[in-house]
Amino acid sequence: MAVFLGVDTGGTYTDAVVVDDGESRVIAAAKSLTTRANLALGIGRAVDAALGQAGLRPQDVAMVSLSTTLATNALVEGQGGRVALIFIGFDAADLTRHGLAEALGGDPVIVLSGGHTHAGTEAAPLDMARLEAELATLGPTVAGFAVAARFAVRNPAHELAAAAAVRRLTGRPVTCSHELSAQLNGPKRALTAVLNARLIGMIARLIDACEAHLVEVGIAAPLMVVRGDGALISAAVARERPIETILSGPAASIVGARWLTGESDALVSDIGGTTTDVALLRGGKPEIDPMGARVGGWRTMVEAVAMRTTGLGGDSEVHVVDGLSGGLRLGPRRLIPVSLMAVDWPELVHGALDRALASEVAGEADGRFVLPMQGASAAGLGPREAALLERIGGRAATVASVLLTRLDGAALTRLVARGLVMLSGVTPSDASHVLGRLDAWDTRAAEKAMQLFARKRNGRGDRIAAGPGPMALAIIDQLTAQTVDCLLEAAFAEDDRSWGGAAPEDLARHVLTREGLRRADGVVQIGLRLGVPVIGLGASAPSYYGAVGERLGTRMVLPEHAGVANAIGAVVGQVAMHAEAIVTAPGEGRFVAHLAAGAQTFADRDAALTATEAALTLEAQARAREAGAEELRLSVERDVQEVEIEGRLMFIEARIRVTATGRPRIAEGGAEEPGPVLGV
Repeated sequence: MAVFLGVDTGGTYTDAVVVDDGESRVIAAAKSLTTRANLALGIGRAVDAALGQAGLRPQDVAMVSLSTTLATNALVEGQGGRVALIFIGFDAADLTRHGLAEALGGDPVIVLSGGHTHAGTEAAPLDMARLEAELATLGPTVAGFAVAARFAVRNPAHELAAAAAVRRLTGRPVTCSHELSAQLNGPKRALTAVLNARLIGMIARLIDACEAHLVEVGIAAPLMVVRGDGALISAAVARERPIETILSGPAASIVGARWLTGESDALVSDIGGTTTDVALLRGGKPEIDPMGARVGGWRTMVEAVAMRTTGLGGDSEVHVVDGLSGGLRLGPRRLIPVSLMAVDWPELVHGALDRALASEVAGEADGRFVLPMQGASAAGLGPREAALLERIGGRAATVASVLLTRLDGAALTRLVARGLVMLSGVTPSDASHVLGRLDAWDTRAAEKAMQLFARKRNGRGDRIAAGPGPMALAIIDQLTAQTVDCLLEAAFAEDDRSWGGAAPEDLARHVLTREGLRRADGVVQIGLRLGVPVIGLGASAPSYYGAVGERLGTRMVLPEHAGVANAIGAVVGQVAMHAEAIVTAPGEGRFVAHLAAGAQTFADRDAALTATEAALTLEAQARAREAGAEELRLSVERDVQEVEIEGRLMFIEARIRVTATGRPRIAEGGAEEPGPVLGV
């Protein structure tokens, strides 16, 4: 039998499953805490436990596939390495489009002359001398580079030249925008390239950790990674293009939900530690977002499932809303739950909580801790951030002990954004421990932290809760309310009706929607419910989603193995790689195919289309094989735009897309070789 190992690394848990591909069944499943400081530990514990349950030898594993929410979480939380953008042929105003300047967040930009025209001809020479001078200064201060040139999808020559200079002079990773999308819109391609460059180090550390453990236990099977559209790619491709792994975990969860439940039409809601991801399963298939993946407020050019990702999870930070009511708001930042922090640092956590509870004066940082991360690049830190990181050192500490001034608070926020440290504080997971819904970690620490948090004051000066129990209930109620909002937004967005052009976010919070959910009964009676069931996924779904289903008046499906659905989805997918290009007609009798190797001109329309399709077929096949596929199948899409003028067809442009699909390559013949049985 072909046995596949699926691994999913989330913000809180790392899951591992062993699936019998022939019989379509889960043989074993295991969970371990994600060890953000050293990812290999959490991966190793989950993998070893799953293989031990299954009683398998290393040679029995034919394929390993990895999905993750780390890239998605990083974008939602605004984290990632410091990068530089090389912006060729654009002006300063272009930096303000599509949120590019906001995404850069103060990271350096090199604006150079150069770029091409819409026809692929050079608009201006590339200023290579200035680029080389800038690289000499910036190279040591950034983790990577992104390159975007005007009309690079029509001619990538300047992006390729700049990338070669980066590699030669700095040795840093570099991302070219034309490699990520064939679509026009330079600033949006630049945004996608910046986010890709920012994620390279993080995804590389994850893949390194997984591969190291596979080698350690003797598994020689190929490692695949789930892409944002649910397809699989090789680990090597994922290293180069980590942006394609945003929504990897959510995409895998949809595949896993369909496999586990057999439901054809449903909303799939996957709650993790950091995010809640909602998508519509229609006719047994997820929708692909035609506008590109949207994560954490960024609209990228990455092809992915139509997913609404919200910074809401079991480990979301709890905020007291300003104003007289003193209500709560969860997310979008993820914290280490205090109950989990106390497992590894019991003396530090309990000592700090006891001192805070004994004091009559409440401190702003009471019940909050900081933990340094290993492996993240500290290049380019300012003096205050560098001093604060050194003061934190290599051990956990209370936040109050490391902040000497108010300015240090802003520096700490920047260290969190860079992924160099994590904060610990009160979360819904702590509330669940207080209420007896969870008992995995230190419940007593959760109770103490909840008691401290309940002391916070609202705008009237009153305490926001009477004690740990009421405080925990308020947090869980807020999680339910925000989850309902997430599901309603997705439902309104995917509904076939236009709803008068109103935004899904506004419709989900409209007073009539609120009253409809309450089944308001009066002179005007209103009722509202979801028209499809909800499939609840994630380890904490059984704790929270019963109340969500009741509020929405719909059937809630909580399948067996719902907590490891992402890992299951990681091993039941296929490899699918695309190649895309356009053909334009800049003049009478001239047809230009804009290919990755450069523009080619033809005198005949059909010859240009045929040659383009042939080149794309070779490119798609090569990409699919590089991504780990075999037994390829090809599909071709042609979108030819022509208009009729005075009875004659005039060619405008054509877009051709070739997709190569195949099963992932698996290890052959290993099962017959003798070897030790894992876990026996």
